[in-house]
Amino acid sequence: MIRFAPVLAVSALLAGPALAEDILLVQSSTSTQNSGLYDHILPLAEAALDLDIRVVAVGTGQALNNAERCDGDMLIVHARDAEEAFVEAGFGTGRHDLMYNDFIIIGPSDNPAGLRRADDIAGALGRIATAGAPFASRGDDSGTHRKETSLWEGVADVAAASGSWYREAGAGMGATLNLAIGMGAYTMSDRATWLAFENKADHEILFEGDPDLFNQYGVIPVSPDHCETVNADGAAAFTNWLISAPGQAAIAGFMVDGQQLFFPNAE
Repeated sequence: MIRFAPVLAVSALLAGPALAEDILLVQSSTSTQNSGLYDHILPLAEAALDLDIRVVAVGTGQALNNAERCDGDMLIVHARDAEEAFVEAGFGTGRHDLMYNDFIIIGPSDNPAGLRRADDIAGALGRIATAGAPFASRGDDSGTHRKETSLWEGVADVAAASGSWYREAGAGMGATLNLAIGMGAYTMSDRATWLAFENKADHEILFEGDPDLFNQYGVIPVSPDHCETVNADGAAAFTNWLISAPGQAAIAGFMVDGQQLFFPNAE
């Protein structure tokens, strides 16, 4: 059985800074949970490895902070620079490419900012800013939020616009999509979460395909040199399974309505 550990209850699951040896705690981005990926791959991994794998799904920034505090045995996240800094600081044993998909811009079907006429993502965001069209940002230091803010650089001063047309949800992708739909706003989502999202209303994909919207996921075991009680064997076993042929095939086989949501690319 797959169990998602409530974020506020993680301390209740821990005996000291890490879980017991027979349990593997994964700090993860929310997009992999919201898409339903774990419901598909974890039963396969648990059967193959004889592990009890539990997931805490938060924004990537929070996941990295949790793992740095030894609240977790490994990470599945999507902010490469931050992941590499985590490893370089000695908190992780190494980082592996795992899979990818892409980001997309969602908005109301009447598309008041005319995003389909944009040549690239900078042009699309510029149209939103120029029109003063509402935009819902996750605002939660997640991998998606970090990517989104980097894309705004040189396009618009979203810090100055905060509270007017630019609204920060401070929430995960599902909640931010609900906010955008309720406001008739644009937002940026990973494709997997959008495809699995059920409350699309009149919103649709209005911009996609720019190479700058590439979304890479990585996997990192937490270092036992940093966290003495980490389940290093379990983290190594699950990491190796994820980047092996069976794990990569399991990721590739996860589909929603006939569409593949993640594309494995471990080397």
